[in-house]
Amino acid sequence: MGASLPPKEANLFKLIVKSYETKQYKKGLKAADAILKKFPDHGETLSMKGLTLNCMDRKTEAYELVRLGVKNDVKSHVCWHVYGLLYRSDRDYREAIKCYRIALRIDPENIEILRDLSLLQAQMRDLTGFVETRQQLLTLKPNHRMNWIGFAVAHHLNSHGAKAIEILEAYEGTLEDDYPPDNERCEHGEMLLYKISLLEECGFLERAIEELHKKEQKIVDKLTYKEQEVSLLVKLGRLEEGASIYKALLTMNPDNYRYYEGLQKCFGLYSEIGKYSSDEIDRLDALYTSLSQQYTWSSAVKRIPLDFLQGDNFREAAVNYIKPLLTKGVPSLFSDISSLYDHPGKADILEQLILELEHSIRTTGRYPDRTEKEPPSTLLWTLFFLAQHYDRRGQYDVALSKINEAIQHTPTVIDLYSVKSRILKHAGDLVAAASLADEARCMDLADRYINSESVKRMLQADQVALAEKTAVLFTKDGDQHNNLHDMQCMWYELASGESYFRQGDIGRALKKFLAVEKHYADITEDQFDFHSYCLRKMTLHAYVEMLKFQDRLHSHAYFHKAAAGAIRCYLKLSDSPLNAPAEEEDDTSKTPSLKKKMKKQRKAERAKKEAEEKNEESSASGISKSGKRHVKPVDPDPYGEKLLKTEDPLSEATKYLQLLQKNSPDSLETHLLSFEVNMRKPKILLALQAVKQLLRLNAENPDSHRCLIKFFHKMGSMSAPVTDAEKLVWTVLEAERPSISQLLEKTLSEANKIFLGKHEGIIDLT
Repeated sequence: MGASLPPKEANLFKLIVKSYETKQYKKGLKAADAILKKFPDHGETLSMKGLTLNCMDRKTEAYELVRLGVKNDVKSHVCWHVYGLLYRSDRDYREAIKCYRIALRIDPENIEILRDLSLLQAQMRDLTGFVETRQQLLTLKPNHRMNWIGFAVAHHLNSHGAKAIEILEAYEGTLEDDYPPDNERCEHGEMLLYKISLLEECGFLERAIEELHKKEQKIVDKLTYKEQEVSLLVKLGRLEEGASIYKALLTMNPDNYRYYEGLQKCFGLYSEIGKYSSDEIDRLDALYTSLSQQYTWSSAVKRIPLDFLQGDNFREAAVNYIKPLLTKGVPSLFSDISSLYDHPGKADILEQLILELEHSIRTTGRYPDRTEKEPPSTLLWTLFFLAQHYDRRGQYDVALSKINEAIQHTPTVIDLYSVKSRILKHAGDLVAAASLADEARCMDLADRYINSESVKRMLQADQVALAEKTAVLFTKDGDQHNNLHDMQCMWYELASGESYFRQGDIGRALKKFLAVEKHYADITEDQFDFHSYCLRKMTLHAYVEMLKFQDRLHSHAYFHKAAAGAIRCYLKLSDSPLNAPAEEEDDTSKTPSLKKKMKKQRKAERAKKEAEEKNEESSASGISKSGKRHVKPVDPDPYGEKLLKTEDPLSEATKYLQLLQKNSPDSLETHLLSFEVNMRKPKILLALQAVKQLLRLNAENPDSHRCLIKFFHKMGSMSAPVTDAEKLVWTVLEAERPSISQLLEKTLSEANKIFLGKHEGIIDLT
C-alpha cells in the first residue's frame, strides 16, 4: 500500500488507513489531501479518500474518486479492494464480489481481501465459493484457529458434514494435550459441542456419544452437554439412561415442556398428534402423578395432564389446576388453557365446572367441598374467566354481562376493560372496542402494552389519526412515524396499512406494507456482521441455526401479511389507476368533501416541506468530530403518491407474489392472490395452476370454489382460439377440466348449486 510514494507520503498513506479504521475521517481526509497536493493522480490515495468520504455520507464524490483511482492505477489491488468496500457499503454484494475477485487476481494471497470475499460469499450463500475461499485462507494461515473453524463451517453449510468433522479432528490434532488455557475454555467447549452435533447430524451416533463422554471435562456448558447426551441416548434406543437424564434435567428446570416430552418418549408414551389409547392415558396419568409429587411447585406438571386426560379424570385435574389460580388471581389463566377448547367435549366440561364454582362462591363464599372462605377477589376472577370463555364460544351477550358484572365488582382492574374491549371487537363493535381500550390505557399511562393494545383497537376502527397520537406517547422526540419505523414496529405498520386500505387510501397503505418489506431486507442485512463474529467467538451452533432461520425468513407471518397487502394494493391500482392529487386539482367530478380533504393534505405537505428546509439548515452545523453529518432522514413521499404512479402495477405485484409462492406455498391466500394477478395479466395457465393449488389445499373453501367457477366461466365466454399459442392453451384446458372432480360431467351452474347445497346455512349468500 502506497509503495510507489516517497517515505514521507507513504507514512501519510498509512495514516489515512489508520484514520479510516479508527473512524477519524477528518484526519484521514487531511492526510489524503496532503498527498494529492504533490501526487494528484495517485490511484490508491484517490481511492482511500473516496472511501473516507463515503463514511461521511458524501457518496457521489466517493464513487467519482474511487473510479478515478481505479482508472489511474488499474493494477492496484488496493484500488479494487476499496471499490469493493464501496459497493459493499451500498449492499451491492454482487458487484463487490466482482471487485474482490479482480483484486485477488492481482494479489492472490492477500488475507484481507480473501476474508472480505468469504464474508460476502456467506451472505450471498455462494457456498461453493465460500468453501474455496476458506480453504485458501487456511492454506495461507494454518496456525489461525478461525481459519480451521471457518473451513469446517463452510463444508457443513455446503452439506458436507463428514468433511467438516474431518477438518475439526485435524484441527484438534494440532493442539497440545493441556489445551485449552483457562481463558479459552468456553470457546473450545463450544467447538467440541458443535463437532458432536455434526456427528449426530451425519448419523455417527456411537462415535458422538463416545466423543461426548471423552471430552466431558473440556466442555464448560454442562446444561447443553446433558441435553446433547440425552438426545443421543434416545436416538440410540438407550431409553432407561435417557429417562434418568431427563429426570435430572427436570430437577434443574421442572417447567421445561421439552423435558417432559422427552421423558414421555423414553417411556414410549408420546404422540405427535396428541391421541392416546385408554391404556396409554392410564400410564401417562400414573407418570405425571409420580412427577407431581416430586416437583410439587411445578406448573407444567399440573398443566400437561389436561391435554391427554378425558371425562371425569379431566374434570378432576382441571378443578385442581384452576381453583388455586382463581384464588391467586392469575389474569393469564384463560390464555393458558385456551388450547383445550380445540379438544372435543372439554369446553363443555370447563363451562360446567366454572359455573359450579361461581355458584358455590356466590352462595357460600367458598369452593365446593371446602370449609375455608375465599377472598372476594375469587368471584371477580371467576367472572373474568367466564367472560373470556363465552367470548371464545361466540356467546357475546353472555360474555358482556359477565365482564360488566366483574367491572361493577371491582372497577379498578385494568384487565377487565381490555377483555371487554376484545369481546366488543369480536362482536363487531370496533368503535366501542377502541373506546374501551383507550379507557383501559388511561388507567395506567405508564404501561406500554396497554397503550399498544389501545392503538391496535383504534386502527381496527380506522381511527388512524387518534392511533398515531396515542402511539407517539411511547416514542422518542414525539416523532411517531420515524421512530416506529426505526424500531421496526411491524404490527403497527401492518394494522395502519390495513386501515388505510379499507379507507381507500391506497398510497399510504402501500407505503406501510412496503415499509414492512424493507424491515425484512434490513434483517437479512443484519446477519452480515455475524459471519466473522460467530467464528471468532465460536458460537457455531447458534450461527448455523441463525443462517437456517435467515433462509426461511420470508415465510414469517408478518412478511406474508405485508406482501399480500402490497399485492392487493397493486391489484386496486391495476383495476382503477389513480392520478396524483396535483393532477386532479381541476377535476370537477370531485365531491366537496374530497376537495376539502385534498386541500388540507396539500397544506400539510407545504408545512412539512418548510419544516424540512429548517431542519436541513440546522443540521448543516450538526457535524461530528469524525466529520460525519447527522442529518435527520426526511420522508420525500409521506403520502405514497410516488408509489401510486407505478407504470405497471401487475409487474410490481408479481415480484411479491413470487416471494409468497416460494416461501408460503401452503397458504390459501397465496394462491388466491396468484389467481387474481394472473387473471388480470392474463396468464391463463398460471391462473389454472392457482385454481388447482386452491382445490388441493381446501376445495371446500368458498374462495376456492369462487375462483374455480370464475375461471371456467371466463374461459367459456372467450372467443375461439386463433393463434397457435391460444390453441395450445385451449388444448391444455380441455385436458385438465375432466381431472377436476367438482366439474366432472356437470355444468358450472350445477356445480355451483351442489356446492351451495352442501354448505347451506354456513355461507352468507348476501
